[in-house]
Amino acid sequence: ASLTLADGREHVSGFYMAGEVMGLDGVADGRHASSATALEDTEVCAIQYSHLMELVAGSSGMQQAVHRLMSREIVRENGLMMLLGSMNAEERLAAFLMNLSQRLKARGYSASDFHLRMSRAEIGSYLGMSLETVSRTFSAFEQQQLLKVDKRHICIIDPEGLTRIFEMRLR
Repeated sequence: ASLTLADGREHVSGFYMAGEVMGLDGVADGRHASSATALEDTEVCAIQYSHLMELVAGSSGMQQAVHRLMSREIVRENGLMMLLGSMNAEERLAAFLMNLSQRLKARGYSASDFHLRMSRAEIGSYLGMSLETVSRTFSAFEQQQLLKVDKRHICIIDPEGLTRIFEMRLR
């Protein structure tokens, strides 16, 4: 998902995976501030907010599920703000990779060996870093033997080491 800034530049605001909900930004005023671009073959299930509210009205279980979804989105946004506001480049990229790893694992994929669907420029936009900084940080992680990089293919060799990079900041 991305937002178009006032000066016309695009800012990547999220990378969504199967089973994740997007488009909650349209609830507040009935208009979406962001747009979405599929990075691979994708299936989308679009649900009009008015229809969702009709379903929710008849089921307390459904109300709880919708509230959990919205809460998770708030938590994700807060996490991103912390990531961008308080971490250096290595901490940002390490946190991003470990988050991606955990999300892939939760869907039954390898947590340590995966293909990035997004470009380094898109990662940089999301993390508030230049393309050059993203590339240099990937190289630094490879030199530290935390991961192996082959274009968009990532193999995390030392997940504990990668996690330590940003966990020290969180304490």
